[in-house]
Amino acid sequence: MSNKSLFQLVLMFAVLFVGTNAAYQVDEARQAIITQFGEPVGAPVTEPGLHFKMPFVQQANFFEKRFLAWDGNPNQVPTKDKRFIWVDTYARWRIVDPLKFFQRLRDERGAQSRLDDILDGETRNAVARYDLIEIVRSTNRNKEDVPIEAEEEAVILEPIQRGRQKIASEILKSAAERTGDLGIEILDLRFKRISYVEEVQKDVFARMIAERQRIAELFRSEGEGESARIRGERERELKRIQSEAYRTAQELRGKADAEATSIYAEAYGRDADFYAFTRSLEAYEKTLDSGTIFILGTDSELLRYLEQTR
Repeated sequence: MSNKSLFQLVLMFAVLFVGTNAAYQVDEARQAIITQFGEPVGAPVTEPGLHFKMPFVQQANFFEKRFLAWDGNPNQVPTKDKRFIWVDTYARWRIVDPLKFFQRLRDERGAQSRLDDILDGETRNAVARYDLIEIVRSTNRNKEDVPIEAEEEAVILEPIQRGRQKIASEILKSAAERTGDLGIEILDLRFKRISYVEEVQKDVFARMIAERQRIAELFRSEGEGESARIRGERERELKRIQSEAYRTAQELRGKADAEATSIYAEAYGRDADFYAFTRSLEAYEKTLDSGTIFILGTDSELLRYLEQTR
């Protein structure tokens, strides 16, 4: 290889190396800040595509455009009514001014550390301003929306003034005021978990059990009262039906006796001797059998038809 060819090859590699160091690509999910000797120069690069910088002197620093997650550590926080609870929160944020973000926080690790201070502090302050019931509930329950079987339980629930969602909005608003000069925007904050500390958890559960038992006893007593009312109505209805049935039976029996008496009277009026004879036969049938012994006088009317013929 000649010296000229070698020089051309070296020159080509040098140009390629310098060009590679001078060009950089920004994709749709990122944005960039160009720094020179550690200091930012120029405006932030937010448009995707191929861009150029001074090779070796300038450096491209890339930052996310997409939403980023912040996940706080569970903290033990006292409420206004002196209840110690574990509060675990999470948030979503994004970089809205990469230049200011770079100047104040440098990178995402610095941003996460700063958000820890801001969001944890604002959460602690907000929780300390409200009673526990405001933290754990979001809305009041309207009586018309409560099932009939749960009306008593709904009555005992203490109404809230703010609620968990509005308190989270307060935290978000306060934190946004403190992050405005950091080049970031907090988009949302939510309570991920709220629970009692172990020391008071058993007492809280015991109070909850006692309250549910009170409600159960109330329902049970109402059920027993309703059961007694139904039994009383059933007994009254049964006696009424029995009384009407007895009255109807007596009326039918009276009508039957009257009709039988009428028949007997008619039969007696037609032939008194035959009537006496048939009645005597009926008496014999009812009183005389193989196991019955009668001792009667000869002048007994019962033997009149047995000792003589007509």
